[in-house]
Amino acid sequence: MKAILASNNKNKIKEIKVLFENTDIEIVSLKEVGFNEEIEENGNTFSENALIKAKTIYDIYQIPVISDDSGLEVEALNGEPGVYSARWSGQGDEANNDKLLEVMKGVSNRKANYTCVICYYNGESEIKFFEGKCYGKIGFERYGKGGFGYDPLFILEGKKDTFATISLEEKNKMSHRSIAIRKLADYLLNKKI
Repeated sequence: MKAILASNNKNKIKEIKVLFENTDIEIVSLKEVGFNEEIEENGNTFSENALIKAKTIYDIYQIPVISDDSGLEVEALNGEPGVYSARWSGQGDEANNDKLLEVMKGVSNRKANYTCVICYYNGESEIKFFEGKCYGKIGFERYGKGGFGYDPLFILEGKKDTFATISLEEKNKMSHRSIAIRKLADYLLNKKI
């Protein structure tokens, strides 16, 4: 079976492809199928955005699609930035982190979670969603040079350091995305293909 991963993010592609090595499931990226357009994500939830991407790609190629949407949800901000995480400030990761630090000034409740929803879409008859969450808190300043997004501010529950201080390999074992991907892999490897 072949499935398109609706992403050009190299780390995401590598993380997912590794799970399906030595199986009869072949994962290909958007680049590998020649798709280079931007897909507008105008949904109100992670699930809606993942489904928008999956349907868009499926309608063109007519083969199963794996897509995802993810973001940071801060309890004291009623779940913001949520689905707007990547574009919250309108100016990229650094400005997003600046905005988060600014709006969290004087806020004692620092609880937050990363959420990832993966959609597996094989036409209207087979639409499945797999969610992963990892819980933690927002730090008071940036710490670490690795990762991306809000990683320099996100401290995983039970840890002292931010996601930006750990290796990609270590992050992939505990992240919201890895939890959702493992659920997807379990579904695909155990269903009758």
